[in-house]
Amino acid sequence: MEPARKSDTADTPMGSADLFDASADAAAVIREDGTVVGWTRAAEALLGYPAPEVVGGSAARLLAMPEDPARTAGIAQRCRGGNGWSGQIRVRHRDGRPLDVLLRVSASFRMAGRVCFLASARRERPQWTMAQSVLDGFLTRSPVGMAVLDRELRYVWLNDTLERLGGVPRPERLGRRLGDLLPGLEDEALEGLMRKVIATGVPVTDYEYAGWSWADPHRRHAYSTSFFPLVDVDDSVIGVCSMVLDVTERWTARRLLSMVNEAGACIGTTLDVARTAQELADFAVPRFADFVVVDLLEPVLGGEGPGTWPGEEGPDPTAPAMRRAALRSVREGCPEAVHRIGDRVGFPAPPYDARTLLQGDPLFLPVLDPERGPWVEAEPQRAERIRAFGLHSLIAVPLRARNTALGLVTFARSTNAVPFCSDDVLLARELVARAAVCLDNARRYTREHTAALTLQRSLLPPTLTGGTALDVASAYRPADPAGGVGGDWFDVIPLSGARVGLVVGDVVGHGIGAAASMGRLRTAVQTLADMELPPDELLAHLDDLVLRLGAEDDGSGAAAQSAAALTGATCLYAVYDPVSRRCAMARAGHPPPVVVPPDGPAHFPEIAAGPPLGLGGLAFEATEIELPEHSLLGLYTNGLIQACDDVERGMARLARALTRAEPDLDALCAAAVSELVPRPQPDDIALLLTRTRALGADHAVSWDVPDDPAAVGEIRALAARQVTEWGLGELVMTTELLVSELVTNAIRYAAPPIRVRLLRDSRLTCEVADASSTAPRLRHARSTDEGGRGLFLVAQLSHRWGARYTGEGKIIWAEQEIP
Repeated sequence: MEPARKSDTADTPMGSADLFDASADAAAVIREDGTVVGWTRAAEALLGYPAPEVVGGSAARLLAMPEDPARTAGIAQRCRGGNGWSGQIRVRHRDGRPLDVLLRVSASFRMAGRVCFLASARRERPQWTMAQSVLDGFLTRSPVGMAVLDRELRYVWLNDTLERLGGVPRPERLGRRLGDLLPGLEDEALEGLMRKVIATGVPVTDYEYAGWSWADPHRRHAYSTSFFPLVDVDDSVIGVCSMVLDVTERWTARRLLSMVNEAGACIGTTLDVARTAQELADFAVPRFADFVVVDLLEPVLGGEGPGTWPGEEGPDPTAPAMRRAALRSVREGCPEAVHRIGDRVGFPAPPYDARTLLQGDPLFLPVLDPERGPWVEAEPQRAERIRAFGLHSLIAVPLRARNTALGLVTFARSTNAVPFCSDDVLLARELVARAAVCLDNARRYTREHTAALTLQRSLLPPTLTGGTALDVASAYRPADPAGGVGGDWFDVIPLSGARVGLVVGDVVGHGIGAAASMGRLRTAVQTLADMELPPDELLAHLDDLVLRLGAEDDGSGAAAQSAAALTGATCLYAVYDPVSRRCAMARAGHPPPVVVPPDGPAHFPEIAAGPPLGLGGLAFEATEIELPEHSLLGLYTNGLIQACDDVERGMARLARALTRAEPDLDALCAAAVSELVPRPQPDDIALLLTRTRALGADHAVSWDVPDDPAAVGEIRALAARQVTEWGLGELVMTTELLVSELVTNAIRYAAPPIRVRLLRDSRLTCEVADASSTAPRLRHARSTDEGGRGLFLVAQLSHRWGARYTGEGKIIWAEQEIP
């Protein structure tokens, strides 16, 4: 066997990675007789032969060089000895082209009882050599700044890019350290990293820092630098190589994104328009500008309709009415401002007119020149402030959200010598856009909250009077803006016989829906009270009404929403009689009233709680108590006592607050609310205080009437005499007619006992009581009828009349106005 030549023997380093990396090689399995038994797709791709054309044939036909039996036998002998072989041969492509490949043959192995070899081949890659000129150009003209520093961190070489980035000429850099050239840069941190690289030999990559350069001394730049050690032939570190890249654009984009995200967390924390505007100004100073003003259109600042003004649609919009909503400056007191918060402000001078707000494009003045700008003639005072405080760059961005103009935000720089650039305009627009959405949300909420509060207050009684029976004072405090307006309400209803109805209630929920539901309940209670129903029956009828409303459904969901607000409402209704000084009351899930006698401690009467309105199926119970004259009776909603964590503690605090010696009932009411609820809370508060009076014997007189028509004349005379004694001579004739008709009807149609009572308070009331429960019916008699005009005359002669039922029967009453 011929010995293998040096170029194709095992002298090739078999341990090299390149030799044994066969991941992309064309491979074939060949038997010792030269028959191909295996063919890979990579081999097909290299030579173009598909496997069916090669497998089973001789491998010799793939060669493009003369056969060499001796060399072939030598290679086979070497591989049978357990060694591999590699070398360069020429093979033929299927299309006839010769190819030079690197061939590797593995040690022999047995497969199906036959000796086989694994042959793999790859095309030889051409080697490329770099000329010195190319290498020099790569180092000097690279877009990355590069420098070589010795172990003392002195510059020994740098390329043109680094010279251009730093703005320091190459001769001045060589032999000097970084801190000597660019004072104020992070030289200590950078040199510390380089010393660490020299000491450990571990490179540092992509270290970012902010700095400046003499090439652009007025603008802050960001750089990314990497360091790796320079090693001599004996593996000793002789210096460090520094590579610097200007990443200002990337750093600026990241900073802008971070600032915008931070603004989302800092702006719009409340639903208050003025507070949101101030948050925008506070955020921008000093992060972005040195002086910021926020001017809002007057309707926006007042929480009214959309931010528009007359003439908006015309070719020449009129100047909008704006007010300053927020101010912030790096200087204490904002001396740059011509106008203060709350002042009415004008729009910037021409050519920037009101169309700017409509179009939404920002005003960008990178260089603000007060000597030749539009402010010199139109705004001399503003131009003077610009000169005095060195305002040199300005951006004004309209506040617009949901196609609605809201106002204008102005950013200016003075102490920061870097003027605004186009990137700053983008950031200003993004900040203002986010703030505009928050402002519009606050404006819309303020408008809705104001509407709900206005509706709530309009549905509450404008004035309260207890007549001659009670002194009355009330306090209502809506929930804080976050909670929204609730459905707390109260009322004082004058009843017949100098009696007074007192009611307080609480509707579940907040907002306009709760306020509207409260109005429905208050109207229903007034209607039921006019029917002279006792407290327990009134609440039962009110409960039925809520159930009936809950069963309504018009398909729009509005009825269901209203019913949901009504269901679960609570109510307390009480009727006080100044003649008997007794008070009957019942409650539907509402807190009990507080009673403060004139000579005793405050207490809470035991009254059956009853279910909240809208549950149905459960009864309400009335309780009657006696109230000494000048007793204090307080009705309230749960928000007043739930200001404390514990309800019983809140009731105890309320009792203490109402026991103080305060003759003025209004002052006592206000002081009690302020003491129990010193700050806004998420629920409404209502407190109704009354101080009782009593009608003495000189204000009321009564007579028993015999069941005899002849008694009518005697009773009529007694009534006329009593009215005369009270000094009401003008009402004698009318009173005689009323007494005569009412007593005659009672004797004729009702059942004894019959009793007549005259009451004198703010009106003169005539009452006739009998034992019958038959309802009186007003008839309109024809001209030919001899009777049927009694109640008609009563209705015509009296201010108002009616009937109420008692446990013994009924009372028909008629009132007259006292001249």
